[in-house]
Amino acid sequence: MLTEVADFLKVDLDPSQVNIEINGICSDSRNIQQGDLFIAMPGESHHGIEFVDQAISRGALAVISDTTGYESARRKIASIKIGNTQDLPVTLTDWFYDFPTKKMMLFGITGTNGKTTTTFLLSEIFKYSGLKAGIIGTVAIDIVGEQSPARKTTPTGDEIVSILARMRESSVTHVAIEVSSHALSQNRVSGLHFESVGFTNLSQDHLDYHGNMESYFQAKRSLFTEKYAKKAFINIDNDYGRRLAGEIEISHKDFSLRDRADWNLRILKESGLSKEIQISGPGDKVIDSESTLIGEFNFENLLLAVSIAIESGLDVGEVSRSIPKLMGAPGRLQLVIDKPNHIYVDYAHTPDAVLRVLEAVRSVKAKRIIGVLGCGGDRDRTKRSAMGAALNSGCDLPIFTSDNPRSESPEKILDEMISGLKLKDGAEIIIDRRSAIRRAIEIAKPGDLIIVLGKGHETGQEILGKLEPFDDRIEIMEAIGAK
Repeated sequence: MLTEVADFLKVDLDPSQVNIEINGICSDSRNIQQGDLFIAMPGESHHGIEFVDQAISRGALAVISDTTGYESARRKIASIKIGNTQDLPVTLTDWFYDFPTKKMMLFGITGTNGKTTTTFLLSEIFKYSGLKAGIIGTVAIDIVGEQSPARKTTPTGDEIVSILARMRESSVTHVAIEVSSHALSQNRVSGLHFESVGFTNLSQDHLDYHGNMESYFQAKRSLFTEKYAKKAFINIDNDYGRRLAGEIEISHKDFSLRDRADWNLRILKESGLSKEIQISGPGDKVIDSESTLIGEFNFENLLLAVSIAIESGLDVGEVSRSIPKLMGAPGRLQLVIDKPNHIYVDYAHTPDAVLRVLEAVRSVKAKRIIGVLGCGGDRDRTKRSAMGAALNSGCDLPIFTSDNPRSESPEKILDEMISGLKLKDGAEIIIDRRSAIRRAIEIAKPGDLIIVLGKGHETGQEILGKLEPFDDRIEIMEAIGAK
């Protein structure tokens, strides 16, 4: 009943509205279902109340908003006025579903690169330790192995809590959540409290939204406060991680592959794609294990996942036994085929990620690396030339192509990618991504390695407002079959 909502929030309600029965809570007018309570919050460019008519048409029975929204909506629909809406989507939905956030341990991971892989590694460790785990992130919503597509890296607060409520029905106890800078800036996770939070790294991305790197860093930094968590794990193998570790006031552990830290990882021996590793932590915690992960950055992700898991109470021995089985996230340095060439896909879509992924596949000892890469349209244009330079320098035969051009001209995006570059001999510019993938496979010789970058797990390509089916992994398999 709407009167129960008012009682929980300790606000007044018009007596004529007390018998309205509420079936759900939603802050996105496009997703309203019959009987929902619509949360109309002020946004960066629009106030949610501007969409109240759409919410009503879809079945909303009441709205809750600030003074501005209340005054605008109260003559149209049953309305509740509240002073501060920032935490409302989380706190109200948590109450509505009988507090699922208090029935499980939440772990938040942020950073430019590595969020997805770390959440998958952490979830895998939990599962191999006999726990029921879930993931909320870029690739999918994963509930004990059952996956559904994700629309955003970090959903809205009410969506997160409704997902947690579904997870509780499956007896999930541990949940790894990707926390994006957009979500932090837009207060999507405001009201959640994490058992611990982790920082992977920070490099250029999303400057079309944040404006500059300092603003981007401050958005990430906001997660490392008592508002969200009491414990943090920070990668100090990058400048922003070292800065973060020196600034935050909550308790934290740092980790490193290079310097002395609370948690360290060393690669002792390499044999083909397998590596013997040693992880050391506070006190006498030492893990000797092996892993087939590729790339220094993936061992940073692994170290973060292991340190969080052990310090959340998991048995060191169980964690150690799980490490050789860990696969990481789909579309992240994913080996699609190994004969006649090793062919990988990866989601790298920042200059730093492209450089690090290309450096990682060098360890496979291929004769030549053939790289295929594009840049997305309607996104941070300032990183395009840097991504082009990373491809050109990091592989032997670069192929520049399209990603998701969206509303922009693919030719214009490619011009910006190669602006000022002296292209390597053999470099090619192929606008059509399918043709670019087929060309890479066509020119590959025995012993060459192909890596298709930028889309990873994605299953569509957006061109002029239409999302067409497109999966790099499927394209690779079809091209191999047609060769």
